Amino acid sequence: MKKTEKHQRWVYHQDVPPVQADQGVRRQVLAYNDQLMCVENQFETGAVGKLHSHPHTQITYVVSGRFRFTIDGVTHEVTAGDTLLKENGVEHGCVCLEAGVLLDIFNPMREDFV
Repeated sequence: MKKTEKHQRWVYHQDVPPVQADQGVRRQVLAYNDQLMCVENQFETGAVGKLHSHPHTQITYVVSGRFRFTIDGVTHEVTAGDTLLKENGVEHGCVCLEAGVLLDIFNPMREDFV
């Protein structure tokens, strides 16, 4: 297992080692280039994605589980199949209510994740 490399054309999930992103949260950086990045986040029940902002537009797709998200001061519960848009600079965070997986797409890519 090794880290994904920029511009890697084929990224096999089982080959990407998860890293501890925070307590109860594991992250796998999947395919990316300078403009775009795909990241999978696995959350345990009760894990928190602390409120934060960054200079990247982020789309989050809820693959599984149940989460309470706050985006720009507005809070909603979301479940599998729901999608969230977090434009650059907007404060956002979540609490995992039922263990699940989030798929994040960033533009541009997150240098701090590699």
